[in-house]
Amino acid sequence: MKKLSEDEIQNKLKDHSGWHYENNAIHTSFEFNDFKDAFSVMSRIAFEAEAAQHHPDWTNVYNKLHITLSTHDADGVTEKDLALAAIIDNIIEGD
Repeated sequence: MKKLSEDEIQNKLKDHSGWHYENNAIHTSFEFNDFKDAFSVMSRIAFEAEAAQHHPDWTNVYNKLHITLSTHDADGVTEKDLALAAIIDNIIEGD
């Protein structure tokens, strides 16, 4: 998978509200009503990430979820990251 340039990433992020590019990765954060809601979304993302064989780096503290996407094999952001970001956006928007 080809690493995208910063210009390509910034252009493509226009379609992904709430995501930003920093330190060779794209990042977003969400806040939920409680831990159960955050964990439920994380579980749904986990199943989709496993199906795509592309996994996020994330942290969760109570009702907050922080997600970082980067393709380690390409040492940066690729189309795989943007595809997973779109899946995550769809999961969040569905709630």
